Amino acid sequence: MPCWPTPSQAEIDAMSLQETKDHDSQSVYSPATLAIYDTLVLRISNPAIWRCPTPRILALYDRHVSDHHLDVGVGTGWYLDRCRFPAGVRLGLMDLNRNALRSAAKRVERYSPVSHVADVLQPIRGVDRTYASISLVYLLHCLPGDIAEKAIVFDHLVSLLAPGGTMFGATILAEGVVRSGMATKLMAFYNRKGIFGNAGDRLDDLRRELDVRFGKVTIEVVGCVALFSVSEPKRLPVV
Repeated sequence: MPCWPTPSQAEIDAMSLQETKDHDSQSVYSPATLAIYDTLVLRISNPAIWRCPTPRILALYDRHVSDHHLDVGVGTGWYLDRCRFPAGVRLGLMDLNRNALRSAAKRVERYSPVSHVADVLQPIRGVDRTYASISLVYLLHCLPGDIAEKAIVFDHLVSLLAPGGTMFGATILAEGVVRSGMATKLMAFYNRKGIFGNAGDRLDDLRRELDVRFGKVTIEVVGCVALFSVSEPKRLPVV
């Protein structure tokens, strides 16, 4: 597992300026930002600031991905490029940001992915297939509202989950977890800029919203990141 040095305050300031040319959590993913995303987030922020090394999240993919997988909030496609898919995987990509979709699709073009432009805060339209696994990594903390409001995404996505399927993901939390001083400061900055919307995101709230929706819930906290997996939906999908 790689060990990355803790960035200086000047480096953090440079990261923040680059990532916040636009102050919206979707528009920030420009081609220029996506080009440096892996370095800033996966190599620096994850291990040094959020204290959740990237290999821990990759291991979450390896545990749960299936041969019919949908990735929601695709980033650059780094995890999809490296996780251990079963042979013959059918891969779907879903994001509101077309730049991210193009970047991820190009990275995993060997899997011939199908891309969907969608706002997961709204009922999902135009997807005529289901998936045995659905991932939502670093999506929830970018959405507006509190955990109870964001949890509507599970109600929308469950319509795409095949019987017996699993949803899994990771989200950065503000309360109910241990945050370093650097994490607290950077998180507050990102919330002011609208990149994050997690100022009130609590571990207990996440657990409650998952428990009311799914019969089987697993949550592991690493640093200030909650890694979760859920199955056995209790609710009917929102259509």
